[in-house]
Amino acid sequence: QVQLVESGGGLVQAGDSLRLSCAASGRTFSGYVMGWFRQAPGKEREFVAAISWSLGNTNYADSVKGRFTISRDVAKNTVYLQMNSLKPEDTAVYSCAAAFGLFASNLRSTYDYWGQGTQVTVSS
Repeated sequence: QVQLVESGGGLVQAGDSLRLSCAASGRTFSGYVMGWFRQAPGKEREFVAAISWSLGNTNYADSVKGRFTISRDVAKNTVYLQMNSLKPEDTAVYSCAAAFGLFASNLRSTYDYWGQGTQVTVSS
């Protein structure tokens, strides 16, 4: 049973930084892709970033390129999302997701497993 548990969310001011963590368990994630998605109130869930567990290649939404960095720690089975220069429009529930595959997909339908999410609120 795959489990994904996010942590690290909170309330910050515009321009601040946060690091989200996603602790993954239940299987070996070699050959998997890990992604971060977010959903703001009244909006659809949108892609933020993804990383291939085995290859390490990454993919980012245009809105976060240059500000967010996704990484993984294989030994700890954990994926991180470092968020810098946060903006009020980054406010959302951020969820971690996992899918079998080698390439860092930005498609929600690719992902089979989802965490519960962690709230990020950025005040102006």
